[in-house]
Amino acid sequence: MFEHWMVLIVEFVFIINTLAAILTVFRDRYRDITAIWAWMLVLLLFPIVGFLIYFLFGRKLSGNHIFTMQTQQIMGIDRIAANQQQEVLSVADPEHFVEEQSFIRLFLQNEQAIFTNQNEVDILTDGHDMFEKLFADIRAAKHHINIEFYTIYNDKIGNELVDLLTERAKEGIRIRVIFDSWGSGGKNAKLYKRLRAVGGQVEAFLMPRWHLFSLHVNNHDHRKLVIIDGNIGYIGGFNVGDQYLGRLKKFGYWRDTQLRVVGDGVLAMQSRFFTDWNATTKNEKLEFSENYFPSINASGDVAMQVVSSGPDSDTRQIYQGYLRMISMARESITIQSPYFIPNSAIMDAIEVAARSGVRVRVMIPSKPDHMFVYRATEYYASVLAQEGIEVYAYNKGFLHAKTIVIDDKIVTVGSANMDIRSFALNFEVNAFLYSQSLALKMNNIFEHDLADSTLLTPKYFVKQSGWLRFKQFFSRLLTPIL
Repeated sequence: MFEHWMVLIVEFVFIINTLAAILTVFRDRYRDITAIWAWMLVLLLFPIVGFLIYFLFGRKLSGNHIFTMQTQQIMGIDRIAANQQQEVLSVADPEHFVEEQSFIRLFLQNEQAIFTNQNEVDILTDGHDMFEKLFADIRAAKHHINIEFYTIYNDKIGNELVDLLTERAKEGIRIRVIFDSWGSGGKNAKLYKRLRAVGGQVEAFLMPRWHLFSLHVNNHDHRKLVIIDGNIGYIGGFNVGDQYLGRLKKFGYWRDTQLRVVGDGVLAMQSRFFTDWNATTKNEKLEFSENYFPSINASGDVAMQVVSSGPDSDTRQIYQGYLRMISMARESITIQSPYFIPNSAIMDAIEVAARSGVRVRVMIPSKPDHMFVYRATEYYASVLAQEGIEVYAYNKGFLHAKTIVIDDKIVTVGSANMDIRSFALNFEVNAFLYSQSLALKMNNIFEHDLADSTLLTPKYFVKQSGWLRFKQFFSRLLTPIL
């Protein structure tokens, strides 16, 4: 009798779990079909527990938050973009940007990403160098400092940053900080107490009043931006934490890429920060002002667009940019990404490029920071190696750079990894740059990194244990939800 009731209970739980799984994952008509079936697999294989996993990893941004993000004005940038859409040739020298015209139009149409010329751009790959320059610019600020990071840890470098911002706030500089509470390990009220006490403004990105309800892994602010006085901007992959200075034994040396920009491209970074700030804060909203959008007399030679993407838009702008770059390459493609989990369209584009005679080189870390993600990265690396594509593992430390360079002409550097999470789930920002000189510098950096890297051949993967290959294959099945 007892066994009979147990069977009935198990059958009842199974039926309810199955119905709940179907209702949960199929109700969102905008979710990618591969993600739908991946979540169905999780919810059916792990009854009840699977819903806890979904609660953490699967929920999308609420309709209210999407509405808030979409309705923010872009501080006059939209009007500039509309004018540029009418005639891109009026802002891009046709002799130097013939092949880039369609690329520039793509971002103007999708993202209203204005095209800017004459930017001065420095490439920073070492954490010590990056923070030294950033802190020097903060000390020299005259009016405001706007900061937006996925991660600001309450550690040595995090406290050094907050101490410096506190000093500048005491001197009358307007300080605003946006951080992601998930990426930063919590709201860290103690870290910002002294800064807030002297008038600095600090906000956790889209954080509800009750912290419990923010327990989800998706839809976080993965952007890394600093704007100083509206004329100096930082954009790239570095966060704020001791590990980014190579102080954590687990990672060792930290290899990343950040850009320091002086020029009108900074105004696009500023408009991105304004939009995120106004969507996040419940207090003072920012409005257009010449103090924040000054006239900049830069003498650089780099043209660029700043492109954002996130779950507030169905257009995956950065993903489309990545796909377009790979598809239009004629000679070479170099990719660096800590998480290489592309979808089928990206994989097809890479394989087609390689079979068409384009030299494709991909560099990934040699060590994991997220185990499932790294095993999935290894799986896709093995597929590329079998296609004869050059895949390298960076051995000096942890590779965190997110970069693509094609044909010594077009470069992208930013926060977006080559994975589905960055394509669709989190808020990202990248700079797309049109400059032969900058592209050559980036490729020289890649060549330098090769000295600390190992070529992953098909034989390398064949020698791996069956258990390791199983973990790679299983992790690959979860790629739509990683």
